[in-house]
Order: sequence, then C-alpha cells, then structure tokens
Amino acid sequence: MRSSVAGTGLCSVTYRALSVGRVVELAARAGLGVVEWGADVHAPPGDTSALGEVRATTAAGGLSTCSYGSYWCAGRDDLSAFAETAAAATALDARRIRVWAGTEGSAGAQDRPSVVAALREAAQFAAGHGLQVALEFHPGTLADTADSTVRLLDEVGHDALSTYWQPPVNEPDAVALAGLRTVRDRVSAVHMFSWWPGWHRLPLTGRESLWREALALVGPVDLLLEFVPDDDPALLVGEARTLRTWLS
Repeated sequence: MRSSVAGTGLCSVTYRALSVGRVVELAARAGLGVVEWGADVHAPPGDTSALGEVRATTAAGGLSTCSYGSYWCAGRDDLSAFAETAAAATALDARRIRVWAGTEGSAGAQDRPSVVAALREAAQFAAGHGLQVALEFHPGTLADTADSTVRLLDEVGHDALSTYWQPPVNEPDAVALAGLRTVRDRVSAVHMFSWWPGWHRLPLTGRESLWREALALVGPVDLLLEFVPDDDPALLVGEARTLRTWLS
C-alpha cells in the first residue's frame, strides 16, 4: 500500500450541532490529529473572536487545523470574499481552503470560463499568503466527475489548486474507484464516509472493499471522517479505530 496519510481527522460539519469544545474533545478521544473546521457554524469568516477561540481550543486539545471548509464559490463570490476566507484560514492556522467550483454541474454548464478565472485568481491570492486551495468534489459543481475535475485543474493551471475526493453518491465501488484513479495524483484530502445505497449512511465497514482499495490508491493525503450514521458522537471512536486498522 502507498502511504496514504498526511493526517487523520474529522470534518467539523459532521457534528454541526455540537460546540467547538465538544468537537475537539470527540476528535481527541478518537485518537485523531487534525480537524477541518467548517465555515458554516463553527468558524464563520469575519468573526475574529470565534476564529481565535477555535484555534485556541484546537491547540489545547492537542489537535491542529488541516483545512478550512469554506463555502466560497468560484464564479459566484468575488475575490474580496475569498480574501476574507483566506484571512479566516490564516486565523485558524489552516494550510488549505476547501472551495466550490461554481453552481452548475459539468454537463452543459454555461459558467465554466468564469469559474476557471475565479479559481485561478483565488489560487494566486492563496499562494501569495502561504495557502493552498482545494475543490470540493461534489454534484452541482464543475468538480462533479473525475474527468471534469482534472480538466478544470488543468484549465486553471496553478500549483496551489488541488481537489478533494469522496465516493460519489450511489456509484458502485468499481465506478467510484475508476474515477479516483483518474484524479488521484491531484487529490490533497479525502472525505471518508460510507453511504449505500443512495444517501443511506453506513459505518465505514459498510463499504470496506471500496475504502481499502481507495487507501491503496491515494497518498499522502489528509483522511477526514465525515457524516457518521445518525450524526452520533458515540460512533466516532469506532470509525477512527476502523480507519487505523485499515492503515496498519
């Protein structure tokens, strides 16, 4: 197996309803090392006080912030909004900003040129501030398939831009893994969850064959647990244990 780990951690959006302190407590108890803090609830951009509290609480728990899960959307939001997002990432001591590639899926999208231009501008800005940018690999954006994501990264053409990966909803293992093979050299982080069929949440072991092969394909990247069944805090220790078992 290739070394697949830069850090093992948790996406804070998994527990949106919980406090920052509780999220840190859960992650530390599960033996995780990093957190991707979400901009929607826990770490809103522009809120200097909240961002400082998140950074201090994370450090006090023995964790670090690997990335800032922003909702900045290329082609919709302007560079001034990205600058505020970058300032928030810096305040958190995050090295990477997760962004969104437009508001349309790649099939028939009309906004591709503006998304490309905005992502290039954001990547240039981020690089000038010691940050990286990564695309959320997600339906309804230009990063909705592996082929479109690679094309988009090539069109932007900036080393500061990479992509995330996660199993596309309702794609069988073989199809999802074929997509990962296409994009794997451009991946900086993986959101780890097991949904099958459709949006039905399973523990990680519910798609063990998918994840074991995926971990053999990528690396080194941040492996971030997300969307545990029923948003249940009690399940995180077991999910983290499963991940460590696979990595060993």
